[in-house]
Amino acid sequence: MKHKLISLNLKQIIQIVLPLAIVAIFTCFTFTLLVNNIIKRNIINVAEGLNEQADYEVRLQFEPIVYAINSLSENLKIDYDKDKIFSMLKNSADQYPNCEAFYFTTLNNIPSGGYIIMSDGWEAPDDFDFTKRPWHSEAIAKKGEIFYGEPYISASSGNLCIAFSKAVFNEYGKVKGVVGVDITVTRLSENVSNLKLSENTVVNIIDSNGLYLTNKDTEKLLTVNYFEDSKIKQTGYSFESYLDGRDKAFVKGENFFAVRKIKLTNWFAVIEGSVEDFTGSSKFWFKIIESATCLLILANIIFNSIHMTKTKQKENKISEQLLSETQNLVVTSKENAATAQDQSAAVKEIVATMEDNTALSEDISKKIKDVTSVANKTNDDVAEGVSYVGKNVMKLQEIATTNMNTINGIKALGDKISNIWDIVTLINSVADQAKIIAFNAELEASSAGEAGRNFHIVATEIRRLADGIIDGTKEIKEKITEIQQSSDKLIIASENGTEKIQEGVESAKNLEERFSSIKNASEITASSAGDITTIIQQQAIASEQILITLKQIAAGVENFTMATDYISNASQNLKQIASELSSNDNSNDNKKNEETNENNEAENA
Repeated sequence: MKHKLISLNLKQIIQIVLPLAIVAIFTCFTFTLLVNNIIKRNIINVAEGLNEQADYEVRLQFEPIVYAINSLSENLKIDYDKDKIFSMLKNSADQYPNCEAFYFTTLNNIPSGGYIIMSDGWEAPDDFDFTKRPWHSEAIAKKGEIFYGEPYISASSGNLCIAFSKAVFNEYGKVKGVVGVDITVTRLSENVSNLKLSENTVVNIIDSNGLYLTNKDTEKLLTVNYFEDSKIKQTGYSFESYLDGRDKAFVKGENFFAVRKIKLTNWFAVIEGSVEDFTGSSKFWFKIIESATCLLILANIIFNSIHMTKTKQKENKISEQLLSETQNLVVTSKENAATAQDQSAAVKEIVATMEDNTALSEDISKKIKDVTSVANKTNDDVAEGVSYVGKNVMKLQEIATTNMNTINGIKALGDKISNIWDIVTLINSVADQAKIIAFNAELEASSAGEAGRNFHIVATEIRRLADGIIDGTKEIKEKITEIQQSSDKLIIASENGTEKIQEGVESAKNLEERFSSIKNASEITASSAGDITTIIQQQAIASEQILITLKQIAAGVENFTMATDYISNASQNLKQIASELSSNDNSNDNKKNEETNENNEAENA
């Protein structure tokens, strides 16, 4: 008879496929959700880092200029002539080549409103009124703070520039003039364009109105609004909410966005790009994982189906063998049950006879025990006395040894106290050195004036701590001297006690020898009585062992009888189960054969 490779019904196939399908769907869904969250988090973190780089690039260009403006404003408080002022502006311009020009305006004692000096030597025409310029009027209004002007295109160079200016006040607090600089942001645009997060990522700087300050397309500078040119308007953010000064980084749909307010200015660094730049390779590998998972599930289904089919075939063979062996076991169990009952009756009779013999032996043993109890008690009392004397000797020896150890420990303690004395001396020396160093430090701090004031306080505290340590070491030395004197007295007292303990040990040893002689005589008396008792006890024990063995045999026969009955009943149940298994397998095979015959008849028809 040929067996099919897979012979499972619909219910069994569903039991195999459904759990694997649920696990596969849950695994793929969880994996997809986890990967997407990891990618989004990674994009946001990298975008925030890129915004920080853009912020750094801006501050890298502007912070030195701010320092130069502050330095010039301090120097120009002093009255200089025009040539000296021009030299100072020219020197600053040479140090910062990314600036269009440094300039300074003065209002002192000039009826016409003062004059302007440019680092490039430019002379203003007669109708040029710099007092109406925002960089001049706003700087005065800020009263000593730096004014950041709005970006503009330079008419002379065509570069995108921004004006930084600061009012200069004389010693009476009156405005002396305004110092300023026009900074080109061309280099900033180049540095920002080099910042890349991915192929399609765009990084730009915009002003507070949303106009581009950096862009690959120079025609968009200060002409095109970022909100009109970007996909940010699709996220639901308004102009005011997006540029509210708070850092943002998020993923929306297929794009990611980030914004950061740049320090020192009212500008913003904005980033946007496509999520596809990061998820392209991930989707490819995710499809491979999904395909591999489906293939593994399919292979697992086929393997489980073949395995279940083979297991079912083996079950059919085992059920047939089980039915045959169960029938033989039922017959054998019944025969063993009959034999066990006969043996159980014979063993019970032997047990009754041995119980009578054991009772007689116990009476004889009891009488002999009464005779030997007196001798054993005397021997025990003497042995106990000897034991007490021995213990007394051992305790006295332990006391003597402990006393010697105490003396040695006290001597060792004296040596260690001497070592402590050396350490205290060393600490005292270190404290003296620290005190000298602190004193020198106070002198140095005093010569340093206001700058060394804090250091002078620390040096004073160190010297005070050193004085405290020296006072403390003096008290320690006094305590060590007292401990050494007490230790010497304790050693003398312990040595006197050791001599008294040794005399007690000798007396206890003499008493132990006399008790030993008495113990030997008692042992001889008890031994004679013990020999007789031992013989009777051995006979009684032998009888008891025989009785116990017979009872165990009787109990074993009864247990064997019960087990045989249990096996017989279990065999009957097992036979019934095997018959049911065999009948079910036969019915399934008959059903399959009937279906096969019907299919064949249908094909023939």
